[in-house]
Amino acid sequence: QMADPFLYDTGERSKYGCLGHEVQIEHIKAYVCRPSFFTDKAVIVIHDIFGWLFPDIRYIVDLIAGHGYITICPDFFKGTDPWKTTDHWADFADWMKNHDPMKVDKEADVVLKYLKEQCDAKKIGIVGFSWGGMAVHHLMLKNPQLTAGVSLYGRIIRDSEERYNLLNPTFFIFGEKDHTISYDQIMLLEEKLKQYCKVAYKIKVYPGQVHGFAQLKPEDMKPDDKPYIEEARKDMIDWIKMFI
Repeated sequence: QMADPFLYDTGERSKYGCLGHEVQIEHIKAYVCRPSFFTDKAVIVIHDIFGWLFPDIRYIVDLIAGHGYITICPDFFKGTDPWKTTDHWADFADWMKNHDPMKVDKEADVVLKYLKEQCDAKKIGIVGFSWGGMAVHHLMLKNPQLTAGVSLYGRIIRDSEERYNLLNPTFFIFGEKDHTISYDQIMLLEEKLKQYCKVAYKIKVYPGQVHGFAQLKPEDMKPDDKPYIEEARKDMIDWIKMFI
């Protein structure tokens, strides 16, 4: 039986009243939240396997918008079903074949065009969680329009040495107790980035934290984890602010 690749507890979640609104951009729906003042800075948020409707991801969109960015979470699954907590992990590999985080370029281009033409965005960053963290790593190697990236607990794909030649500054966030990403993998990532990466990068591992830790809403946090979750989110925002 396959290990539960992205499993974290999605059963115990409080409801969330969103601050933003949904839009249709070409073939994609997206959730957008804007700050109350004009800005030409934007952040794309890439959801995890639970999709763009998941309350945690909408909370993150609103949180980033609150720091002064036009923030958008497109449906990178293009209307197909996200992974559901009732699905069987034995089917996960097949599901992933149809939801490849390395095949997000077309959708990213549609969203970049929208941000530039409809929202007057001049500088655009990207943040992604788990599945989305893998997509961010991919896009930071391919898309020079993305000024900075934050990849949160995206599994590290090793297909070539080019995988480490990032185009723009990227921050990799991991949880120490994430059973999907070993410490050895993180060390190897660091070693390879040191060797191949010509731009600013950062890797940080947060003590005691499991996969998915940085997305939790305040009322869903355990008291022991709260300081690390808040620190990871502050680090994420600080990285974006440094470059965008």
